[in-house]
Amino acid sequence: MSQKPVNLGFGNMMPPDRIVSIVSSDSAPTKRLIQEARERKMLIDVTNGRKTRSIILADSDHVLLSAIQPETVAQRLHENIEESSN
Repeated sequence: MSQKPVNLGFGNMMPPDRIVSIVSSDSAPTKRLIQEARERKMLIDVTNGRKTRSIILADSDHVLLSAIQPETVAQRLHENIEESSN
């Protein structure tokens, strides 16, 4: 059974099985991670110009910036996994 995509905000979706980690964006190491991803052309910004609140790391080594709180993204991911297991 296939899982439905996780909403990262503003209509942007991602397959749940591609998400490796969801982290907060306010520490120095995460700011370096963003800069390194930008330099490698692996950064995807789905904030629609809003403040970055969470960083989603994908299994493809892409880094996604979202305006949604990390807890909210994690909750959506959890609900998605529960829904697909029923």
